[in-house]
Amino acid sequence: MSQATIATFAAGCFWGVEDRFRQFPGVIDVTSGYTGGHVDHPDYRQVCTGTTGHAEAVEVQFDPTRIGYDELVRAFFAMHDPTTPNRQGPDVGTQYRSAIFVHDETQRETAERIKAEIQPQLPAPIVTEITDAGPFWPAEDYHQRYLEKRRAGVR
Repeated sequence: MSQATIATFAAGCFWGVEDRFRQFPGVIDVTSGYTGGHVDHPDYRQVCTGTTGHAEAVEVQFDPTRIGYDELVRAFFAMHDPTTPNRQGPDVGTQYRSAIFVHDETQRETAERIKAEIQPQLPAPIVTEITDAGPFWPAEDYHQRYLEKRRAGVR
């Protein structure tokens, strides 16, 4: 196996986003967490206040020989509404914003290109921010694989 590469996305509540990315062949692991804010080691309660600047996000480890970053970016845009600022479904607040946190210039160029390709297909402007990745703080254990655990009857 080649070395894993990291991609970081925010598309609303991380439970569904994490679950969807886990389904892709070539995705090695997905971690729910917080990024894009100004507080070190935030917890869920703090992030929910909207005062830390963090987004609920997922860190996707993937094998680039099996799945490309461009495929992950396209999946990201397809799994949520990138035209609603600070909202996905019933979840409202800056912690639910749409964002791609890029780890290098190649990821930035790919994300910008795909965003521009998708825009004409949507009825409103894409509000997804594309910004440099910063520290990623894993969410509490009970948030990891949340939907998977619920399907298995684990509480």
